[in-house]
Amino acid sequence: MDVLARFKVLIIDPATLVVFTAGFLLFMWGLAMYLWKLKDGGDTKTGVNHMIWGLAGMLVMVSVYGIIALIANTIGVDPINPVDPGRLQGIQPTSKFFPIFGQ
Repeated sequence: MDVLARFKVLIIDPATLVVFTAGFLLFMWGLAMYLWKLKDGGDTKTGVNHMIWGLAGMLVMVSVYGIIALIANTIGVDPINPVDPGRLQGIQPTSKFFPIFGQ
């Protein structure tokens, strides 16, 4: 569990933020190009394409956070507040594999 939390915090989160930032910068660059070409009366298609791809990149990265949260909630993993095994003192394992079935 600790490995999954570290993997998310050290690899997934920074990578997602870098790609989200790149999408935002691409969107802003496309907006600047669009406005500049609009002012000059030129072709605005390149700026519009950059804005669309920037929005698509940001949408994908927000979706990644949602998918990670969905998977974490489904399997019961909480990467933000992981269980500290040192706090589980005094808990003895049962001798039966399925103790709730009375075997």
